[in-house]
Amino acid sequence: MILTGFADEAAFELEGQIRATRELGWSQIEARSVGDRNLNDIAEDEFERVVTALDEAGIAINCLGSTIANWGTDLSEPFAETLEQVERAITRMKRARIPMVRIMSYRVCVDDQGRAVDQQETERFRRLNEICRRFSDAGIVTVHENCYTYGGMSKEHCERLLDAVEQLQLVFDSGNPPLTNDFSQPYPYPRQSGWEFYRHVRERIVHVHVKDAFYDAEADREVYTFPGEGGGDVRRILADLLASGYSGALSIEPHMAVVFHDSSVQSDADLRFENYVEYGRRLERLLAELGYPAE
Repeated sequence: MILTGFADEAAFELEGQIRATRELGWSQIEARSVGDRNLNDIAEDEFERVVTALDEAGIAINCLGSTIANWGTDLSEPFAETLEQVERAITRMKRARIPMVRIMSYRVCVDDQGRAVDQQETERFRRLNEICRRFSDAGIVTVHENCYTYGGMSKEHCERLLDAVEQLQLVFDSGNPPLTNDFSQPYPYPRQSGWEFYRHVRERIVHVHVKDAFYDAEADREVYTFPGEGGGDVRRILADLLASGYSGALSIEPHMAVVFHDSSVQSDADLRFENYVEYGRRLERLLAELGYPAE
């Protein structure tokens, strides 16, 4: 079992990310941002500095958390811009020996009331097939996260996406379903069930993001928790992964002290660091309780 995490939630700068990983005794990170930019978007000299520093620290990157086709990318945007991201990512991933890239499946199409409209599946799937083909030709595994993009709209949407994009595999995020509408149901959409989503797609999971949360309807806000304390069915899912012989990575994404895509959530550096390390330790304790062998 490989334990890793989005180390940019531990620290803004690389040095803090390395320190948090060492504090946990881990040897891998899931790379997303350094400073205020994605690893795929920083300047070339800064990228070389990151690769060198990680090599010297003995820390590998198990997956690039890219922004390719993410929730902020509309299908109306020129596809050539996305392909430039893909080609740059391939070059950098080869340089840093990163075997896997996380992508998404473009912004959900909704009207002013939040009702789902035509999702332009033909164009969406065409683009995603080309993205995955390029990564696959370079020997890179492409995984899709069940976030608030097409493939996270429901378990049925996720399955349809994976069926339509042959070279795409799944990274399951346990914290996303309880915060995301189930667009397979009538409007107004209920929230998804983490366990039901997981159970529907578990045979296709090759990577796992450990996040836990619940939606506070009274306050109309998302609440992130330590693993096993929210509505993501984390304990049940981890137990089932153990029973099924899952041997991939578990990557923590706490979102408690900082939410990557929400600039309104702020935290001082010490709290951010301490929360990430505590999250990792609580995951280790939870895994021990469930009978996972220590690394």
